[in-house]
Amino acid sequence: MKLQGLFLFLVAFFSLAYTQLVKGQPRKDCQTSCGGFAVEYPFGTSPGCYYAGDPSFNITCNKRDELIFGDNKVINISHSGELRVWVNISYACYNSQGNLSDSLYYTYTLGNLSLSANNKFTLVGCNAVALLSTYGLRNHSTGCMSLCSSQPEANGECNGEGCCKTDISVPLDNYGFQTAPSRLALENMTSLHQYNPCTYAFLAENGTFEYDALKDLKNMRNVTKFPVVLDWSIGKQTCEQVGNTSLCGGNSTCFNSTSGTGYNCKCFEGYEGNPYLSDSCQDINECTTSNTIHRHNCLATSTCINTLGSFRCKCPSGYALNPITKSCKRKDVGWTIIVLGKLSSLFQDLSFPRPTQSIHLYVLSGTTIGFLVLLLGVSCIQQRRKHLKNTKLRQQFFEQNGGGMLIQRLSGAGPSNVDVKIFTEEGMKEATNGYDESRILGQGGQGTVYKGILPDNSIVAIKKARLGDNSQVEQFINEVLVLSQINHRNVVKLLGCCLETEVPLLVYEFITSGTLFDHLHGSLFDSSLTWEHRLRIAIEVAGTLAYLHSSASIPIIHRDVKTANILLDENLTAKVADFGASRLIPMDKEQLTTMVQGTLGYLDPEYYHTGLLNEKSDVYSFGVVLMELLSGQKALCFERPQTSKHLVTYFASAMKENRLHEIIDGQLMNEDSKREIQEAAKIAVECTRVTGEERPKMKEVAAKLEALRVAKTKHQWSNLYPEETEHLLDVQILSAEGDTSTTGYDSLKNEARLHIETGR
Repeated sequence: MKLQGLFLFLVAFFSLAYTQLVKGQPRKDCQTSCGGFAVEYPFGTSPGCYYAGDPSFNITCNKRDELIFGDNKVINISHSGELRVWVNISYACYNSQGNLSDSLYYTYTLGNLSLSANNKFTLVGCNAVALLSTYGLRNHSTGCMSLCSSQPEANGECNGEGCCKTDISVPLDNYGFQTAPSRLALENMTSLHQYNPCTYAFLAENGTFEYDALKDLKNMRNVTKFPVVLDWSIGKQTCEQVGNTSLCGGNSTCFNSTSGTGYNCKCFEGYEGNPYLSDSCQDINECTTSNTIHRHNCLATSTCINTLGSFRCKCPSGYALNPITKSCKRKDVGWTIIVLGKLSSLFQDLSFPRPTQSIHLYVLSGTTIGFLVLLLGVSCIQQRRKHLKNTKLRQQFFEQNGGGMLIQRLSGAGPSNVDVKIFTEEGMKEATNGYDESRILGQGGQGTVYKGILPDNSIVAIKKARLGDNSQVEQFINEVLVLSQINHRNVVKLLGCCLETEVPLLVYEFITSGTLFDHLHGSLFDSSLTWEHRLRIAIEVAGTLAYLHSSASIPIIHRDVKTANILLDENLTAKVADFGASRLIPMDKEQLTTMVQGTLGYLDPEYYHTGLLNEKSDVYSFGVVLMELLSGQKALCFERPQTSKHLVTYFASAMKENRLHEIIDGQLMNEDSKREIQEAAKIAVECTRVTGEERPKMKEVAAKLEALRVAKTKHQWSNLYPEETEHLLDVQILSAEGDTSTTGYDSLKNEARLHIETGR
């Protein structure tokens, strides 16, 4: 028996060891920190502690308690596949006669890691060339040249005069630097040596080096190293190829590396930890965490209940939580049901009476009938009282939500508003199947949108505000009033509203193809919008805003223009939506002082700092939307470098440095559209100028964009029929310098008007 027990123990032990080996888990005694820096798997400092399939994950903790990768000190390691290290500068110094006096060149081996595209290769020096070369299985070189005719000005830009930089275009595994003076430098070495004795070449993470000619050309401010980003991933196979044999542990998922081959892991939403360990991803307690990213949104911490991967809010005693609306409603405990249950039990006892009980049955039956009549009367009274209470409550909600004012306004509205309908609470419940979760189309700061089916089988979108936020209620009513003033083919049509609920509902026409944000950045749609599509969408949105600012009966400022508020129908026609934050501007006022509202990334900086709202705030937001259309990148992205997180800054910098091609969506740029894209980019930059007075009006923006389309069409037509279109060459479309007295813009048809007298 003892031998059998020992045998079973050894089998269990080796089975566990084999399982850990298959999944690649580290030993239990591995070093987990170095100088206060966490050492986490798949990286490790000794055999058995790092991912066995790749020695590149073997890092060193030196005697100074510094974590070292190769010869470079580690800054941090990200689970998502990035390793940051300090990398030294290479340099070559020359004396006044042009002879090399000192130099230092570095060569690095990265193993199976690679240089991230989130780095720049930079040269600082006059009349010099620098190369970044890779060696080994794949030979490749990239570099740049810097020229100076005289000493560059201080705080200049790294644009080829005294400094140049280039992208890392291919994955590199082994690399080294080379620098050399040009012939021009050797001829002028005496004059150069005074302010530029050395040439410097280095890699640096985007946004970590800002060039200053006076300081950097002399001695690089004595900086000797810069942070560099390396990409890492597990193996050479994708998630689909490795299947369930990946390193990803419990409560985590696998995703393919974006930098090349292999895969990485991440914890599920609502979990945190090391996803490469079998049991490290643990539930985040949103009810207690101080991290605002993972914090609950209940009324108070005491009402928050943590669940695996999420949380829920609990209601006070006597109330029940509606999981859809997050609203607490009083529980209806029907005492009549209890009484009826007792009566049902009584009737079961009386179903088969014995003969000796007949007289008692007669008396009891009479008593029961009388009791039932009394119960029925009480029940009717209760139902009547409940009906009156519900009616009173609905009326209270109707008045509280501004129903009286709305009816008064709509009754005096023009012909465009006769179709606005007041829906009942019951009708809305039926249309959304009791606000079923499967009917949710989207959720955001303004509320939840449901797909509704009306009795005539027409499909609508029903927007419901978030509970408990009075400002949201006000915005919903404001949206009804604003939309009642609008009749435009590129504005989502308001069909009606329901004000009998605790929070009001708005009923819109149903737009089938999602938002522009979904098409540009989401995963639900193919993001292959052509340049023609994007230009047309920009023209439609610009025309709509121009109409709101200039042609509506009362000027309207949208105040929340963004790609998420631009819907697309089946023909990819733009429909501007979500007017909850909009404001009607009286004719005698050019601007209003309001509480600042909007979306970060699109918010006008002048409006943000002063609180003064005018139509130029929409112009700024539209400029950001136009930049998104051109670049395919989000307005605000924290994954980009610090200086490029805001698309406006990123885009303007690319324009100023004449590297627009780097930021434009690759599938757009071709010879046919290059000129139009450059012109559209100029318009976007003009719209996003810091000062509102320097921005064009939306009417001008719409006409400029329309002119691009007209010019393109005319060019294509003239190529086919040159003789027929020759007489059209003198037609002038409104441009940045054009005469606005003889041209205009018809926003309802989205086309330029020529030689028509302007006026309001």
